Amino acid sequence: MFNRHQVLKAALLSIALCNIPTALADTAMQTTAIKAFGNLYSQVPPVSNSQAQVVYYRSQNSSALPGAAHVYVDREFHAALLPGGFTAFCVAPGVHSLGAYLKDAPGYSGKNSDAYTATLTGGNTYFLRATEDTTGKPLSVTRANAERDLAVIRQQVQAVSRASTVQACNYLPMPEAAPAAKPYKDYVLPGDVLFRFGKSGYGDISSTGNKAINALVTQLQNENVSLKQIDVIGHTDAIGSPSSNQALGLKRAQTVRRLLIDAGLPASAIRANSAGANDPVTQQCKGSRAELIACYAPDRRVVVRVDIRN
Repeated sequence: MFNRHQVLKAALLSIALCNIPTALADTAMQTTAIKAFGNLYSQVPPVSNSQAQVVYYRSQNSSALPGAAHVYVDREFHAALLPGGFTAFCVAPGVHSLGAYLKDAPGYSGKNSDAYTATLTGGNTYFLRATEDTTGKPLSVTRANAERDLAVIRQQVQAVSRASTVQACNYLPMPEAAPAAKPYKDYVLPGDVLFRFGKSGYGDISSTGNKAINALVTQLQNENVSLKQIDVIGHTDAIGSPSSNQALGLKRAQTVRRLLIDAGLPASAIRANSAGANDPVTQQCKGSRAELIACYAPDRRVVVRVDIRN
């Protein structure tokens, strides 16, 4: 027979053993909560024409009904979206049924009810938001609006997809971002049209050069560009020393500046600068002096740079 001490020890052991499942359950719940979400959304790459991509999400402030919204693809379970969660997946192009159902247990209406169908085109990415009701109807959202919502939304990772038509996405490289638009526009006046070789003065401008400058002023006025800031930049070829080229470029820029003012442009908006021979457009010119002068002709120019910002 067990004595009182043994009975007490047995009772304490029994209590401890009874508490283990509760402790394990609490730990499991904490682990599940931690693993419910993955990384924050980042822009999804494009897919090829052999697939259509879907990004399905639930707003972070979703609070109309508690619990997860069960996402079904072609009547098969794919994901359970909590508020602030998203899932991204691919399917073959064609007709598919999609929906995200709240409170659908135990009937699991996503499997059994009339589903919402859509024709998904290959190469496209569709953004759908779960509605906060029991209809399961997906709400189509533009990419721009969806990605504003998705900026604070994390990937839903706690459930395993059972949707047989869902495919791993075969992503294409992200398109390169378009280069930022320049805040200015350049108008190039060939140096040999404006000046004879080595010349730079006001009296050295040819009649053809005068016509070119007047035509440029007319063009600027017709284009209605802002004339608040204009830089006139003189460029030379590589013949001569750096210091002499710098000086020649500045003298030519100053002469063109004066002619632009004569033609009606505001003096306060125009500055003269020199690039010397530091920004050539030719490469590998060789030969005699005459051959070099001919080869370097594109380098001898005056650039009128107009700021086009409002």
